[in-house]
Amino acid sequence: MPPGFGEITILAAVSVGIAYLCYRLKLVPIAGFLIAGVVIGPNALGLVDDLELVNTLAEIGVILLLFTIGIEFSLDKLSRIKRLVLGGGALQVFATMGVVTGICLALGVDWRSAVFTSGLVALSSTAIVLGLLSDRGETDSPVGQSGLGILIFQDFGIIVMVLLVPLLGGGDGSTLDLLLTLAKALGIIAIVVVLARKIVPPILARVAATRRTELFLLTVVGLCFLIAWIMGLADVSLALGAFLAGLIVSESPYATQALSEVLPLRTVFNASFFVSVGMLLDVRVLLDAWPLVLGAAALVLVLKLLITTAALIIMKMPLRIAAASGLMLAQIGEFSFVLDIAGREVGLTPMGLGAEGQQVFIATTVLLMLLTPFMASLGGRLGTKAQEVFGPLTSAELPDEKALKLEDHVIIIGYGPVGRRLARVLRKAGIPFIVIDLNPQSIREAREEGINAVYGDATRPHVLEVAGVEHAKLCVVAINDREATVRTVHTAAYENPTLQIIARADFLDDVDRLHEAGAEIVVPTEIETAVRLFGDVLHAYRVPSDEVTRHIREVRANDYRLICDPELPISDATMDDTPGMVLDGLSEDGLHTRTVTVREEAAAAGQTLGDLALRQKHDLTVVAIRRGDDIIGSPGGSETLMPGDRLVLVGPASAFAGCADIFRFFDEPTPVDA
Repeated sequence: MPPGFGEITILAAVSVGIAYLCYRLKLVPIAGFLIAGVVIGPNALGLVDDLELVNTLAEIGVILLLFTIGIEFSLDKLSRIKRLVLGGGALQVFATMGVVTGICLALGVDWRSAVFTSGLVALSSTAIVLGLLSDRGETDSPVGQSGLGILIFQDFGIIVMVLLVPLLGGGDGSTLDLLLTLAKALGIIAIVVVLARKIVPPILARVAATRRTELFLLTVVGLCFLIAWIMGLADVSLALGAFLAGLIVSESPYATQALSEVLPLRTVFNASFFVSVGMLLDVRVLLDAWPLVLGAAALVLVLKLLITTAALIIMKMPLRIAAASGLMLAQIGEFSFVLDIAGREVGLTPMGLGAEGQQVFIATTVLLMLLTPFMASLGGRLGTKAQEVFGPLTSAELPDEKALKLEDHVIIIGYGPVGRRLARVLRKAGIPFIVIDLNPQSIREAREEGINAVYGDATRPHVLEVAGVEHAKLCVVAINDREATVRTVHTAAYENPTLQIIARADFLDDVDRLHEAGAEIVVPTEIETAVRLFGDVLHAYRVPSDEVTRHIREVRANDYRLICDPELPISDATMDDTPGMVLDGLSEDGLHTRTVTVREEAAAAGQTLGDLALRQKHDLTVVAIRRGDDIIGSPGGSETLMPGDRLVLVGPASAFAGCADIFRFFDEPTPVDA
């Protein structure tokens, strides 16, 4: 048996079991990994005693963790919220460090240990907060954007902190040493910008042009480790180097696909990282010093809540948003462990208390990480309550979340001749849409035309999430890869069971497979694909049938030239009066209405409308039920839903996203490597 195989098996088995339990309890998986580490660690059951192996896996895990965090941030995102980053982030970090340093000095702590401790406390958990925001669909919300701005500054600030730690530990650093350290930090950031703008994008473009996903994955992982290694040679930690590598990749048009490829790897190794953190916790110290741990956790929570809230209020954020963001960020993050490791190498420990201080720091961090999901849930209510008591304090408001992303839109998967034609018709009709394609040239052309376009493999859930699948009304799959079409339909139907999926099939044998995978409409002929696709789309948006019929008749009368010739412009003469008629027929009612099929395996099957309480729980109204050839208009609460029923529902996009579990009819798709 290979060395360490038993430890890896135990680590994986216990992690899965506890992570599943946390899922059932609606806790983030990271909480499960932390608890698993405590349980199997040498200070509890002692099931894993090869700490060197676990630490090696953990180092790989933190590298991939911070690499993906870097990709999710991006310099472009930083520039869009630079006021929050440079203003709110700087205020939060420097104020927290100042207050914590003052408290430590008042308690008689050496100034070097005091400053070091303040750096540990100032940082929040990027991984946990971004995970929570992503799971709740609030990354682009005002609270999410506020928290993101502060996290970005913290994660750039850690570069300077790590470089300054040797000066703090040595105690004999001169002013020149300090200036050289700061110059080194600025130099590293400058290198990152050059690599991100000039060097890495062309490399990824060449690899993407091969359209080989395995080569793309290998290139992305290779860049991650290569840049981390180079930064390590410059005395920057490997973890920070990986974060910078992620920022570099984020500036390419292929960042979405890169992230979707690395996410499965990150999940595996992240478990090792957070399990290893849990294994560091000595339960006996926790039991002996629990008043100190609880006191430290309460002090950190209150300090960070008040300081973060105040920093955002100074930045003209409303109190309800500032307070919610403050509570969400009131923990100690994974970068603090990176800083702690750097401190240990030069003899620095939290509060200067040596091993005991180390254990109190770990226990406090683990406790606050476990509490973060609850704090994030309470944040909105705390912010609203605080604003009711104190008023908004500022008059500025961020845009509402709905204004920041597409809703009730069409996702076009495949920007070939059919996809391009459909996009042009939708554009003329004023219907919102977004394009996904794995051909970099197609995406480049779409973006040059001003079209929302995502480079990525639509069989990956993350790519569909970036395209707003949870809030989409329709998905049109127009690619010519048979197996990829089935997997894409399957994944899209799982991510949003209320999504109407229209799929292209080159062969009749694929029709039943695509219906079973979740497609509502399957068009099995190549030429008719384009005609039927935009015809069905316009019908779904309640454009009057006679107008759609006239449009399709004209296309056929022109011997399909409108479809077959990609260079043929859609002029007013060619389209006749159809664009005007389409716009006349498009209404808010059409945008917010969806037709959802009740599948036999879905939770809704066999339930009455009264049991489901769609209006009360999800703000959805059942307008009609189509059952075979019969139509039941305005059905009552006693109506029992049967498999095969097609419900006509009206409601906001967020409501359809919220009721997904009711209509989902199969388990989560198993990822398949392309």
